Amino acid sequence: MKLKAALAGALIAAVSAAPALAENIKIGFITKFPVPFFATMEDGAKAYAAESGGLDIVFGQGASATDIEGQIALIESMVTQGVQGIAITPVDPTVATTLDKAIAQVVKVVLMDNSIPDWEGRTALATTNNYEAGRTAGGYLKTVLKDGDTLGILEGVPGVPALDERVDGMLAELSGVKVEIVGRGTTNCTEELGINVAEDILTANPGVTAIYSACGPAAAGAAQAIKNAKLDHHVILVGFDFCCGEAEAMEAGIEDASVAQFPFNMAKYGVEALVKSIKGEPVENLIDSGSALVTKDNMKDFM
Repeated sequence: MKLKAALAGALIAAVSAAPALAENIKIGFITKFPVPFFATMEDGAKAYAAESGGLDIVFGQGASATDIEGQIALIESMVTQGVQGIAITPVDPTVATTLDKAIAQVVKVVLMDNSIPDWEGRTALATTNNYEAGRTAGGYLKTVLKDGDTLGILEGVPGVPALDERVDGMLAELSGVKVEIVGRGTTNCTEELGINVAEDILTANPGVTAIYSACGPAAAGAAQAIKNAKLDHHVILVGFDFCCGEAEAMEAGIEDASVAQFPFNMAKYGVEALVKSIKGEPVENLIDSGSALVTKDNMKDFM
């Protein structure tokens, strides 16, 4: 996701007015899979490197949202290449064992985007407060739903805390409105499964009032499923990430709202914390990169 120039400038400035010099520091930067969100994270890391002077970054990316073996291979490769730290968006908690091996070789680890439950090896976590961002989505739904309405939920990857929290936060904020959940399913944050799960919900419940998706590709899939269904009423669609086809769905009037993250900042915060920790400087354990509600009225500010 690319922000408007003015907004991007303000966000960049908020990260660090004067990044710590990073000559002769080499780090690894690993993201989950090829979607615009993670491409923007790479842009943020590159921007920090340009500002900090001399930071060497080795980039790597998994093939999919469930490519555990791919991430493990990248971690091992980067340690072999002599990185002093790794900034990673962990695809699954099971990569922690490999990260422990990296730490044993004096490699610092900063997590980005999502945490690894009960793992104490991280130096810091730079992420959206996904529970609060989920509450933002729930707050929007609360304004458009009423007692007796029905809701379908497209979940992300089971067991990934960031994705689970997006659903938990939404439901917490929606409490007080007697909405019936008529279907929910796992999408692995893919458009294909988003289409499939949404089609199942729409087929079983053609009168469904709303659908909430915990990630962007699945939201775009739900938009396609809603379009294909040709129902005689508007299904309220709320997504998360505002990426991967959501803008087109919103412009077409199919998607009503989404929660945008700031992946550019997430990466800059994460890399900055990693560099500081390598230099022996103190860093915050939890760094919130922010979020915002996107609707058709303000969507151009997030494109």
